[in-house]
Amino acid sequence: MAGAFSSINTALSALRYQQSALDIASTNIANASTDGYVRRRVVGQTVGAAAAPAVWSRSNEIGSGVQSSGVQRMVDPLLDARVRREHGRLTYLDTKAAAMSRVETGINEPSTTGVAKAVDTFRTSLDDLNNAPNSDAARSQVLANANLVADSFNTQSRNLQDEMGDQRARVVATVKEINTVAQQLADTNRSISASSGGGSDTATLMDTRDQLALRLSELTGATATPQADGTMDITLGGASLVSGRDAATLEVSAGIAADGTADGSAVAFSLTQPDGSVDDPVVPSGGQLAASVELIDHVLPDYAADLDALVEQFTTAFNDAHALGFDAAGAQGGEFFHSSDPDDLAGSLRVVVTDRSKIAVSSIGATPPALPTPNNDTGNAAKLADSITIQDGYQRLVNGFGSAVATVQRLAANQSTMTTQVDAAREQQTGVSLDEESVNMLMAQRSYEAAARVMTTVDEMLDTLINRTGVVGR
Repeated sequence: MAGAFSSINTALSALRYQQSALDIASTNIANASTDGYVRRRVVGQTVGAAAAPAVWSRSNEIGSGVQSSGVQRMVDPLLDARVRREHGRLTYLDTKAAAMSRVETGINEPSTTGVAKAVDTFRTSLDDLNNAPNSDAARSQVLANANLVADSFNTQSRNLQDEMGDQRARVVATVKEINTVAQQLADTNRSISASSGGGSDTATLMDTRDQLALRLSELTGATATPQADGTMDITLGGASLVSGRDAATLEVSAGIAADGTADGSAVAFSLTQPDGSVDDPVVPSGGQLAASVELIDHVLPDYAADLDALVEQFTTAFNDAHALGFDAAGAQGGEFFHSSDPDDLAGSLRVVVTDRSKIAVSSIGATPPALPTPNNDTGNAAKLADSITIQDGYQRLVNGFGSAVATVQRLAANQSTMTTQVDAAREQQTGVSLDEESVNMLMAQRSYEAAARVMTTVDEMLDTLINRTGVVGR
């Protein structure tokens, strides 16, 4: 409404709006280093005539001021979705690369303490025994080096089993975290829905919502879908994990027993919905959970199986050669190496022979005194040494795993670069710039002062109109 008093309302609206702008600027500055905080700005709207005036009326609104239409979070939904996707991929590769690097460290090749060196040393000791069949020291060295070979295989297998156990424990812990974060997101959705319906500011709740959705993407590679009411739904493997105010419960349905041990099956998951229905199986598309599953079901078991195949080749060939010879007393050679667990040949490898005189390096049995004794014959020593042929196969196995580790590390490095770029782009959109906020504060301050000056001017005008109109000087 035009008139003298309308100017006061206009100035008052400016004062209120600029006060809101100052409040938002100070809030942005206060949260410049707060994780997950998205900068805000007050959206101004000019007060004017009604958008749909009545048929028999018209508006004479002129210069009616300004009002706040809300607080806007400076986000880009498409960029946020990209950030979640890239973080899910990075967590997947980082988890996989870290585990494989630990296994590679445990393999410890090339080195002076690995399997390859132990096998070479064992073969060399057999050659030494071939040159000195009567030497008890040479026989003792063969036994010591044989045990070193077994211990080296045991250690490598134990490292593999330990890593698989760690990954199973990680899966169990990750599932618990997923369920916790999913419930927190559902509770946040409920708060957003209630607050938006009551007209309250939901910016802080949406910051929390985005952080929770990002964490679920890092854990599972899940897909987040913002809704019109400000809530966010999460789908995992095509099934609903979070839908509005409700969250499903993720469970390990196979592969890992309740005590964290393996049950002999591939790892699988199911989702129990709030209504009791079950989605089974549910396959995580990425993130930490998918990496652990791949390590448990494929990467580590495949290497362990190849290692067991080499152990079986090594022990079978050596035992066969040993069975063809005779020991120092002329007795037929028997089993030298033995693995007690058919599912873990490398981890259960042991040296059966404990007496150095029982090493069957002779090619002849017990003989009359006039003939050479088995203790002096070394006809079988060369066959024992020649039976050790796993060096090339083991080298190919180690090289192949090393190449796989290098590939994953390279992919992780590339993904890290991509994720950093996407994060930087989002930070430009959502991050707080102290310089920019200082300018906004100064602009709001000057605008507030100008609006106050307008109100003072109008007050003086009204004072003249009311108190001095009609007064005649005497």
